[in-house]
Amino acid sequence: MEYRQLGASGLRVPVLSFGTATFGGHGDFFKAWGATQVEEARHLINLCLDAGVNMFDTANVYSAGLSEEIFGKAILGQRDKILISTKATFPTGKGVNDYGSSRYHLIRACEESLKRLQTDYIDIYHLHGFDANTPVEETLSALHTLVQSGKVRYIACSNFSGWHLMKSLSVSERYGWTKYIAHQAYYSLVNRDFEWELMPLGIDQNVGTIVWSPLASGLLSGKYRRNQPMPADARIAQGGSPVPAFAVSDDVFYKIIDVLDELSQETGKSIAQISLNWLLQRPTVCNIIIGARNEEQLKQNLGAVGWNLTTEQVKKLDAASEVPVIYPYWHQRQFAMLNAAPVLYK
Repeated sequence: MEYRQLGASGLRVPVLSFGTATFGGHGDFFKAWGATQVEEARHLINLCLDAGVNMFDTANVYSAGLSEEIFGKAILGQRDKILISTKATFPTGKGVNDYGSSRYHLIRACEESLKRLQTDYIDIYHLHGFDANTPVEETLSALHTLVQSGKVRYIACSNFSGWHLMKSLSVSERYGWTKYIAHQAYYSLVNRDFEWELMPLGIDQNVGTIVWSPLASGLLSGKYRRNQPMPADARIAQGGSPVPAFAVSDDVFYKIIDVLDELSQETGKSIAQISLNWLLQRPTVCNIIIGARNEEQLKQNLGAVGWNLTTEQVKKLDAASEVPVIYPYWHQRQFAMLNAAPVLYK
């Protein structure tokens, strides 16, 4: 397993982490992801550890907290071997303070996650989204308090826009508070808009990227083919996709699949493995969250490391997945000498 430094921190993380949103299966949305219980969870976790994957990602809203609870039971006796990443901000109840990034909610949410996870500390604590109702100063002060108390080791964010993240970094620097070391973001071959604003920001500010849904809710799993019906057992068909259908153009998607098929023949690797390996060669990407409902899926995803696509193969995928950019990026790209876009090839 390859390990990379996570952003501007001293923490080294494996390039793959295991996402536990498949644990629990509570509610229609998460039931479509999976319903892994404690024994199977323990088995999958041990397979990950054997492969060098020692980082696991969860959130307090996954299966209404059941994901954290199952994960906490499954790692009993192994906490010292494991990096835990979890999140807060999204609603956990019907009360007016049961969501957001206020000091009140974050400290309570963190303490509740610690109980469910049966641990004294969280290695990486994410804001699951940006709360525009709460002053950024209040949010970052609360997170700094959690770090100083020893309940949290590092802080990160998720699903922020460029200005959300840059303002947060500036406020932390102004007051000498703990900074976000990573941004957990959606990024995949079928949706590369992360590269327009967030990737250049990550390069400039040394914020590491942790990628969620790297296979675009299973679109890049190898199950989807031109002129064939959608697999009935897929997460998308069951209503469990966090990536909306309008985000993916059929024309672009099938162009990508055609190139992935070609490269699969060249490399002997699966479409999913090639899609993950492509991400591992992108700037700022430190870690990719993989998910699996069973051992077979997990082993397939673990096969994405230990080899690399060639630069020419990466360029083929880039050409197939290129889409028109929005303003101001199309304007900036007319003046390549100003170097406003990220350099994608070494």
